[in-house]
Amino acid sequence: MSTRSTHATARHLDEDAVIRRLSLVSVVGNAILSGFKLLAGIWGHSGAMISDAIHSFSDVLTTLIAWIGVKVSRRAADAAHPYGHERLECVASLILGVVLMATGLGVGRVGLENIFSGGYEKLAVPGLIALIAAVVSIVTKEAMYWYTRYYAKQINSAAFMADAWHHRSDAFSSIGSLIGIGGAMLGFPVLDSVASVVICLFIVKVAYDIIKDAVVKMLDTSCGEQYEQELSRFVSEQQDVVCVDTLHSRMFGNKVYVDLEIEVDGQKTLQDAHAVAERVHTEMESHFPDIKHVMIHLNPAPGSVVQSAESQ
Repeated sequence: MSTRSTHATARHLDEDAVIRRLSLVSVVGNAILSGFKLLAGIWGHSGAMISDAIHSFSDVLTTLIAWIGVKVSRRAADAAHPYGHERLECVASLILGVVLMATGLGVGRVGLENIFSGGYEKLAVPGLIALIAAVVSIVTKEAMYWYTRYYAKQINSAAFMADAWHHRSDAFSSIGSLIGIGGAMLGFPVLDSVASVVICLFIVKVAYDIIKDAVVKMLDTSCGEQYEQELSRFVSEQQDVVCVDTLHSRMFGNKVYVDLEIEVDGQKTLQDAHAVAERVHTEMESHFPDIKHVMIHLNPAPGSVVQSAESQ
């Protein structure tokens, strides 16, 4: 086995270990936290904390979805999917976003029903246990956000980055719970229901961002002018490249495909011109790890013998 393939295998094994660790931390952490918050909400008579517990439990389900999406997306290309399975991770993110959106709207509906029903004096005043649960949730979920975010960047995973933001949204919802529960304990019981609506808004916003990001990556969207200009400058500096005629990029899940036209000396033999394209291809994939594949078309530089070739 070559040194390059050995490094690739080691990296793959490391990514598998990271995926397992992220999934385990998220599932176990959220399961314990959601159970604690549910009991605190019931014993402490807090609708906001019960809603917060439901939000945390949804993290367990969405982390499992993220894990399945990442594992499936890393399958090697096959006859039915010659371009790979990266977009399946976007599908997982879409499902995660929809689940999160439904959770947020459900939380908001219950809160609005309590607010518009009137009779606030009949609403139960939350107990101290609910307030403690909110503080524990804020600290725990913020720590899980930074932990998951760090490793999601290491393996360049959209699904686990979405899961990290789910942790952050849970921390925000717990802040809303803390304010609502504290206000209710100070003599304003309706604030517990108001907190549920605030939680809804945070959840829905994050769900929208996740869904939008997944859809953009599934529509062959360009990687942006700045990214393409950086690529173009890099290619122009390569040996035997006269200039870049055309460069287009598109996102394919968490990977990038590039279509490139470059000018080379038209008096080169086909074999030499092909070698230039191969060298550019290799250098681009080496210096830009997000790039999965480059298709290069060669054009003869003006004034040279007409000759073109394609390399991939």
